[in-house]
Amino acid sequence: MTKLIDNFNRKVTYLRMSVTDRCDFRCVYCMTEKMRFLPRNQVLTLEELEFLGRAFVELGVNKIRITGGEPLVRNNILTLLQSLGKLSGLTELVITTNGSQLTKMAEQLRAAGVKRINISLDSLKAERFEKMTRVAKLDQVLAGIDAAINAGFEAIKLNTVILKNRNDDEINDLVAFAIDKAIDISFIEEMPLGVVSDHQRSETFYSNQQVLKKLEKSYTLIESIKNTGGPSKYYNVIDTNTRVGFISPHSHNFCDTCNRVRLTTEGRLLLCLGQEHSIDLKHIIRANPDNMSLVKQAIINAMDIKPKGHDFDINQSPEIIRYMNMTGG
Repeated sequence: MTKLIDNFNRKVTYLRMSVTDRCDFRCVYCMTEKMRFLPRNQVLTLEELEFLGRAFVELGVNKIRITGGEPLVRNNILTLLQSLGKLSGLTELVITTNGSQLTKMAEQLRAAGVKRINISLDSLKAERFEKMTRVAKLDQVLAGIDAAINAGFEAIKLNTVILKNRNDDEINDLVAFAIDKAIDISFIEEMPLGVVSDHQRSETFYSNQQVLKKLEKSYTLIESIKNTGGPSKYYNVIDTNTRVGFISPHSHNFCDTCNRVRLTTEGRLLLCLGQEHSIDLKHIIRANPDNMSLVKQAIINAMDIKPKGHDFDINQSPEIIRYMNMTGG
């Protein structure tokens, strides 16, 4: 039985681990165009990440998702994945990526033990893709999706953020693309983390209720009973091999079933994406090298400050100034 239980009797079995704040994209909802990244000495080393991953697994965590920034731009990331993939008790090693590196790395990721992969894709139109990501790499991402399919992951899912009057006219096209590839797709409501310069979030917000309503005009969707341990609510698209998921932090609060914590790039254990409750694990492990029992006790104690839920409000200026690239969503 897991030892990580918070004050609301929720068992924490899922760790999202951000391995870098750096990214080769500059998505408009994630960061500013001219980001300032952390100095190297403030970022956890690969050895520290592996040490902390081992601590969490020994405490009952059975799923680790590797995120960024863009995790695949981290030097020697495969060595970390190979180490984590060998941990006894870890049943799921998964990754979220923008897809830019997959033509080179998909087969290596699968060999390292990555079971499932999420790939960000917000548009199928090259010019629009460039506007939303600030890079002209749509063809590279599409080739990366094909490389992931060929590598034989247990599951592949697209992650899509819909912004009003930006890409909301592509909702059906993106689902049709997923159906054609026989993969899943999730729509994620924009989260108000960090101050972005490209748009006012209250003006571009497009709820997943609106997405679902639009999809139901073209597809027959049946609510799925399958759960991946995350916040998505899934629907099966009838007569296809595709599921459509919805992650809705604004229109549907999913905090009552939260089973996850996040390790940020600089080593903070973040107890909630939408709150600042955290402890500094980097300080603990650097002040007490190789003291596994001390680190594990600190993680156990941190469960006492895991809040009941987030308070996202798209109409307010963000109280949380950290950007998504620090925590990986």
